[in-house]
Amino acid sequence: MTETYDYIVVGGGSGGCAVASRLSEAPDVTVALLEAGGRNDNWVVTTPGALILMVSGKVNNWGFETVPQRGLGGRIGYQPRGRGLGGSSAINAMVYIRGHRTDYDHWAALGNTGWSYADVLPYFKRSEDNEELDGALHGKGGPLHVGGLRSGNPVQDIYLQAAREAQFRINPDFNGEEQEGLGIYQVTQKNGERWSAARGYIHPFMASRQNLHVETGALATRLLFEGKRAVGVEYRRGNEVRTVRARREVILSLGAFQTPQLLMLSGIGDAAALGQHGISVLHHLPGVGQNLQDHPDFVFGFSSDNPNFTGLSWSGIKRIFSGIAQYRRERRGPMTSNIAECGGFLKTRPDLTVPDIQLHFCMAMVDDHGRKPRWGAGFSCHVCLLRPESRGSVWLQSADPTQPPAIDPNFLGEAADMEAMVAGFKTTRRLLETPALRALQTADMFTADVRSDDDIRAVLRSRVDTVYHPVGTCKMGVDDPLAVVDPSLRVHGIEGLRIADASIMPTLIGGNTNAPTIMIGEKAADMIRAAALN
Repeated sequence: MTETYDYIVVGGGSGGCAVASRLSEAPDVTVALLEAGGRNDNWVVTTPGALILMVSGKVNNWGFETVPQRGLGGRIGYQPRGRGLGGSSAINAMVYIRGHRTDYDHWAALGNTGWSYADVLPYFKRSEDNEELDGALHGKGGPLHVGGLRSGNPVQDIYLQAAREAQFRINPDFNGEEQEGLGIYQVTQKNGERWSAARGYIHPFMASRQNLHVETGALATRLLFEGKRAVGVEYRRGNEVRTVRARREVILSLGAFQTPQLLMLSGIGDAAALGQHGISVLHHLPGVGQNLQDHPDFVFGFSSDNPNFTGLSWSGIKRIFSGIAQYRRERRGPMTSNIAECGGFLKTRPDLTVPDIQLHFCMAMVDDHGRKPRWGAGFSCHVCLLRPESRGSVWLQSADPTQPPAIDPNFLGEAADMEAMVAGFKTTRRLLETPALRALQTADMFTADVRSDDDIRAVLRSRVDTVYHPVGTCKMGVDDPLAVVDPSLRVHGIEGLRIADASIMPTLIGGNTNAPTIMIGEKAADMIRAAALN
């Protein structure tokens, strides 16, 4: 028999975990959460230092690739995305950033009523349990634990000294009144362990809430409709095809790549594109898969003989083993590191009103997302462009739901993005050339011969890739031909179907996207509950 629930949430990532958990708080409401991956409740996920095993490979990771990037000389990029409960919050660097308040005010100015910073702040606070910071801008007691790093790495102090030498301000709270400045990141951890969205919102209730059904290993293949109303989901579990039905609504939370893919597989998207794959058109919605935005990112890398960096060397391997022992005893030390321990937000020009670049300073030398290990220890510094002008897209390569979608971030597709990245390169190098950080360097691995602006452009084209923040492919909007959902996250032209993930962002926020996606799930649950009362 086909099982029926009030709500079906498809995708157990950051948004899906939040919305499913909040909806199931009402004991008289039944919720099914379908996730293609596993439970993600083992040591690989909970140990922060193990993130390299996931990001660089296929462990809990879809490991997508882009189509050849015209702006990057035809290179194919890498797009790791979390697979399993918690989604990318189970494999990411755990950096807790909300974005700039003007990002959300801009969403509201576009006509998305209810999405200003003042509107979304209560949901950030409701989700948060911050063990260090409080006041009007921070939350206590929420499902998402946030705190300071427990790595105890003295390089953090060296980084802060470098910031002072470069005359950048020190910022102790990037989610406070001001975002600009450099500092040490807060992370989604508790007691030195990763705190994914699943760990906060789903794992504690899988056994105790009888009204919450969590199905892992469930790959959604298409949505089911009666007319233009979503009434269920077809999914595969192993070799078996199953269906589940929804009395009230279906909520999609598969992320910026797979939410538009499932819509298109179900006949919602551009009619001409769907016809190329023999898919019957249920509803012509040309914005599905359009408006893809991501932060283009460049990574500086240096070898170092400082013993506090992780790397493939005899001393580095010894440090890893001693770190494992310390982690097991104390939940402290290098295995609690999120690698990207330091960073911040800077303006490349004084006339800018908000920071336009973000740095992630890493306690290891990272080459090609960790997929090209190098012998020896070192460190890295990422610089990404926060609000690129380039827009990409996602489309079907096949009508086969087991095949990945085509992904085109269109990195550096607009000339303005290249020039902004050149400015970001120079601003970051200003920090890296301070006496404090120069003293750590034994060799510049990627940029030693880069001097002129043309040199910078060339190295950017050869090395830029994602910093893991794709959004926007089912954008929220009104009176916009490319909008896919309205401000209540309901899919235009379809009843009983909403989206609650990063794909609804009309524009990319200035920062890491995990906390904002959880906020979207929190807000979606409130809107869904309010609709059920009417």
